[in-house]
Amino acid sequence: MEVPRTRAYDAVVFDFDGVILDTETPFFHAWREAYEGLGLDLSVDEWATCIGTHGAGFDPFVDLAEKRPGLDTREIFERVRARKTELTDLDTLMPGIAEWLEAAAEAGLPVAVASSSSHEWVHGNLARLSLADRFGHLSCRTDEIAPKPSPDLYLLACRALGVAPSRALAVEDSPNGVAAAKAAGMDCIAVPHALTAHLDLKAADLVVVSLSELNLLDVLAGLPEIRA
Repeated sequence: MEVPRTRAYDAVVFDFDGVILDTETPFFHAWREAYEGLGLDLSVDEWATCIGTHGAGFDPFVDLAEKRPGLDTREIFERVRARKTELTDLDTLMPGIAEWLEAAAEAGLPVAVASSSSHEWVHGNLARLSLADRFGHLSCRTDEIAPKPSPDLYLLACRALGVAPSRALAVEDSPNGVAAAKAAGMDCIAVPHALTAHLDLKAADLVVVSLSELNLLDVLAGLPEIRA
């Protein structure tokens, strides 16, 4: 494969949920099913505020505590988590991801993940899909590392790959993720899905419907002047 002589980027850092796998939609559907079982509604607009982060935006535990005082939310969460896993296990990679990872491997381009989810969740799903060894580093939220929209996860990923943030490209799906990437000093492509397509992603440098619209080697030479 021909590699551009001059690259605009020396690494690509992917968000995980909603970018590599559409785990966001299963999680929303799992919670909405739980709400419906309690005779309550959960809207996409409410849920969207917590996409891409952790401990911020909409919190179903707080919401249910207000609407159903005394409810055992721990038991509900266990059912929601099991349902999310069940639905996620049916998923395939998001469009364009397999092609981008293959092109990165052939070009010798390092890639990483920067996710507000736990390492257990991200690595477990990547291992299930036989993709864990494709990534040079998994930067995941811990008690010591702030979730997005803080830039910490992206900065950690860039350090681990040995590249400056200005030389790394982020791929995101949510306003929280885009804000984190831009705060880290990175260019960012936003690839929204059903839950984030209506959100404000204009802070991204490029918005596309799918990564399959873009050839990675072309992107390495610089982002095209198009927006979805």
